[in-house]
Amino acid sequence: MSGIDVREAITQAHHEEWARVVAALTRRFGDLDIAEEAAAEAFATAVQRWPADGVPPNPGAWLTTTANRKAIDRIRRESRRDDKHKEAQMVYDDDPREPVGAIDDDRLRLIFTCCHPALAMESRVALTLRMVAGLTMPEIARAFLVAESAMGQRITRAKAKIKAARIPYRVPSAEDLPARVSGVLAVLYLVFNEGYLATGPDTDPVRHELTAEAIRLTRLIRVLLPDDGEVAGLLALMLLTEARRPARVSADGELVALDEQDRGTWDAGLIAEGHRLVRERLAAAAGEAPGRYQILAAINAVHTSARDMRDTDWSQVLALYDQLVRLDPSPIVALNRAIAVAELDGPEVALAVVGRLEPRLAGYHAYHATRADLLRRLGRDHESRAAYDKAIGLAGNTAEIAYLTRRRDPLR
Repeated sequence: MSGIDVREAITQAHHEEWARVVAALTRRFGDLDIAEEAAAEAFATAVQRWPADGVPPNPGAWLTTTANRKAIDRIRRESRRDDKHKEAQMVYDDDPREPVGAIDDDRLRLIFTCCHPALAMESRVALTLRMVAGLTMPEIARAFLVAESAMGQRITRAKAKIKAARIPYRVPSAEDLPARVSGVLAVLYLVFNEGYLATGPDTDPVRHELTAEAIRLTRLIRVLLPDDGEVAGLLALMLLTEARRPARVSADGELVALDEQDRGTWDAGLIAEGHRLVRERLAAAAGEAPGRYQILAAINAVHTSARDMRDTDWSQVLALYDQLVRLDPSPIVALNRAIAVAELDGPEVALAVVGRLEPRLAGYHAYHATRADLLRRLGRDHESRAAYDKAIGLAGNTAEIAYLTRRRDPLR
């Protein structure tokens, strides 16, 4: 196997095995710091050894075994230094702890640990993105639009609080699940979004391993809470979005916008399942106000029902965004609503709406990309080109940069 193939194998193993290794170590040793550091050391060892020794037949088992040895070495050192008898005893405890909760899944237990209500919501999401999804610190910082150093401190504090408060590693009991699920859904939504359009310049523009893991875990949550509307809504949203993934990036590595996508390549099976979930929720929740994920799923159902962009029911899309704004009056929701306004009332009306968002979205590339498109449609090419330049400077995804550059270059 060539050096390039080995690097690809290590990258693939990281995508597939990071959460599994961290979760297994957390179950055994009960310490997120030990689990994360031992997993990182195991992957670093793979980088050193696999090019010379070859990729092992079972990379996941190799990584887990190596990480366990790294963790044991660390515990032995610390037990000698600090007389940590309890942790030292774990070195010789090869019996897995009994699973607690409705589903025996290490990663699901890890999510609920990281999303414990004792932690601030931002810390829950950031910690889970790191520990479960294996995102890097820069990727998580970009997802939150904060500095990398601030995000590192947030995650460090969250791990310390879990350890100090002795937060258990388990799926909550049935009576506690409804109160705990909202933080988990927020995590899974961000993990999915990072996979659907990665924020980093040095990753694949679309990371299927992240979208697949987010969908898998959301399905598990739905087994736990089959009557929860927001769980069903998030699953429907993911499925309808994932269905469009085959058309999302061109063969040249350029992002393909919704109006340019070949809808014949969309996954009909995922669309059918997503539409069924939306219909079931509408029927089950008669007279009950839908939540954020249910509304977003309904918006995506409208888009995936249209044969092409011209057939889109934009009045329904706008009505759904009006509902969403009342639930979530964030500037990003308002920005997405403005796109529907442009289709119904024209780009000039939408541009005025977008302009009011600048104080809060000046550092967000999608704000400048939306403004650039509206200016282009109005024939204001010079202003449009300047807005595209700002969007390109702020965008991190190479596929999106390629798309924005193609839209900008004909403008003078």
